Amino acid sequence: MANRSIDHAFTATSLTSAASDPTFAGALSFMRRRFTKELAGVDVAVWGIPFDAATSNRPGTRFGPQAIRRASAIFDNDAQYPFNRDLFAEMAVIDYGDCLLDYGNHQDTPSAIERQANVILDSGAFLLTLGGDHYVTWPLLKAHVAKHGPLALVQFDAHQDTWFDEERRIDHGSFVARAAREGIIDPDRSIQIGIRTHAPEDCGVNILYGHQVEEMSASDIASAIISHTRGAPAYLSFDIDCLDPAFAPGTGTPVAGGPSSAKILSVLQRLHQLDIRGADVVEVSPPYDHADITAIAGATVAMYMLGLHAERRAIAVSQG
Repeated sequence: MANRSIDHAFTATSLTSAASDPTFAGALSFMRRRFTKELAGVDVAVWGIPFDAATSNRPGTRFGPQAIRRASAIFDNDAQYPFNRDLFAEMAVIDYGDCLLDYGNHQDTPSAIERQANVILDSGAFLLTLGGDHYVTWPLLKAHVAKHGPLALVQFDAHQDTWFDEERRIDHGSFVARAAREGIIDPDRSIQIGIRTHAPEDCGVNILYGHQVEEMSASDIASAIISHTRGAPAYLSFDIDCLDPAFAPGTGTPVAGGPSSAKILSVLQRLHQLDIRGADVVEVSPPYDHADITAIAGATVAMYMLGLHAERRAIAVSQG
């Protein structure tokens, strides 16, 4: 016990140190990373946005960041599968906590998210966000585009989110239409995976529907994503309802007929060629979850996003 510690989220002496907390105890930051608002020397900031006022069906995703952090405690600090590397040996990752929002003034929500995201991005850190409903991706995209320019959107989802609405409406089903209309994303290089509903328009975004995903291999899906984005800087948004409700029951608008978590994780693993500039995991709704099934899926997707970022950093170092 002499070399072990507890509450690594507060007691860590280095941003690249491993944790030794038991999975059932200790402070529940994302994967036991240090809780801090200090961004100096940080490679990746994990940030929660506990917001669900834009939900059209079942609310509860304001509890999503908490649930994902709790579920992430199942990851020990050995090499993470399937990346076979200690994600934190050379990559400084922190848990930046949550976005500060006024629950009684939702019209201020988008500017508050964008403003606080800008602080993180201005530090040079990669931002991995835990939602919250899918509306939060709209201000996140605006913040990322301010830094990187227009992005290809790679969206795992059961819904297209291309419903038209007026500018000030707070709605989790319209961010893609807004982003395409305002030049925030490049529709010609954007792609949606797992769609199992119809919307009035596709806004020029390529779609891999649920039945196509069912028939394709994980390798073919990943190749289609990489081929369609054509090397463009990309934003990766993962709505947990992309997965079939058997694998993610805890979400606001579940749609039957989706892929398994195993298949989609296999797709994510193959996206190391994708130039990901930012990412989020959204729509985890703990009140409708069972045995943390959905939270575990969400935490695993987020860990894979860290794994992809670690792999790209390693490739960049090896190439000088």
